[in-house]
Amino acid sequence: MRIAKIAATTATTAALALGLAACGSSEPTAQESPNTGASQSAGGPNFAGQTLTVWRLGDPNDVVQKYQTELDAKFKEVTGASVKVEWIPWPAVNDKFTAAAAGGAGPDVTEIGNDQVPIWQSQDALKPITDVFKASPDLSQIPENLRGLETIDGEIYAVPWGGGTRAVLYRKDWFDELKIAVPKTWDELIAAAKKIQDKKGKDVDGFAFNGGTDANHLLGSLAWSLGGDYAVSEGGKWVGKVTEPAFKEGFQFYTDLVAKHGVSSKSRLGQNTTDIRVRFSNSKVGMYLTAAWDIATIKEESKGKVKEDNLAFFSLPKKDGSGPAPSFLGGNDIAMWNDTKNEALAAEYLKLAGGKEWGTKYALEGGFLPVYADELAKLESDPKQEVFAKSFAQAKAFPADSNWTEANETKAVLQNAGRAVIEGKKDVDTALADANKEIEEILNQ
Repeated sequence: MRIAKIAATTATTAALALGLAACGSSEPTAQESPNTGASQSAGGPNFAGQTLTVWRLGDPNDVVQKYQTELDAKFKEVTGASVKVEWIPWPAVNDKFTAAAAGGAGPDVTEIGNDQVPIWQSQDALKPITDVFKASPDLSQIPENLRGLETIDGEIYAVPWGGGTRAVLYRKDWFDELKIAVPKTWDELIAAAKKIQDKKGKDVDGFAFNGGTDANHLLGSLAWSLGGDYAVSEGGKWVGKVTEPAFKEGFQFYTDLVAKHGVSSKSRLGQNTTDIRVRFSNSKVGMYLTAAWDIATIKEESKGKVKEDNLAFFSLPKKDGSGPAPSFLGGNDIAMWNDTKNEALAAEYLKLAGGKEWGTKYALEGGFLPVYADELAKLESDPKQEVFAKSFAQAKAFPADSNWTEANETKAVLQNAGRAVIEGKKDVDTALADANKEIEEILNQ
């Protein structure tokens, strides 16, 4: 599942995942405001009477539509320009982008999934906006770790607009019944998973192993927490890093969930988050890594047998208990289309929409996490949001290359490596050496 689709699904579960309270507004001054990010003195009279085309993704609900209407009204007040918004249904997004990138009628500005930025940048569909970032007091505050997918070869191609992350969903009622404390280390995670299996049956996965298309959400968190990484760009070439000690240790624990500890069954090595969720709904899983939008589906799939107050989240811990492991960085961005005929006006829109006030409103009202550190920190005092806010503060991205999807999903390089180790076909060193070579070949195509 692509994280770009979060906005279409999280609105119904946002009360659990994130707060829906909007930030306050403030009036722009003649100078550039940290809240609006747009300069009235620089743009107002110059842009009067002009129209900017903006693409938004998905089918808007009332909350999202209200936000867009208010944002565009503020933009017109600040710049004098009107906004023409086109909503692109999810099934049509890829075809629409493809046609526009091939020379069709593209927008000036578009919403885009953060994991899609490298793909469309490679097609020359997105304009670099590094100078826009540097010129905006707001955008320059967005932490570097939250713009990993947006930064390619030293240039920034999109503004992070709202984020999503993952945490461990667990059966709180089972933890209470079995007197299990929330795990703070990897050893405690394994101990809790084994206790669940001992009491609930061996057909139950104490902690579910994810080996499907989204397996790297789990593997990545484990490896990143130790300082490992998949690959880095050095001198214009991708160099694989999965054979290095930190990644290897995370990978070893990932495979040991099944091969050594047996807290997840060998018969389910290819299950993804959706498969795991179905089993969780049927009381066959005690813990798994996922996002808050699974709650509503679990309640439905279980036909009310698994109640919301039986569920809770905790951050996947680092090995030594020193805090939450870095989580996969998902979310949506806003970017400038490369063929825009009005780059200056598009830049003003990015600074306003992605600035602290309107960027935070986009996140909170759309069921995302805000990308500004101080706004994110505010959520840590809310019990329903604390876990996600703390995990997102350390979020990391996969390699920002258009070919990563091939390595991650199409060819499932590391999933196959993990399976080979668990099934005893390869040792860890051999599996990772083979995977490293394949990752480099794919990314450097």
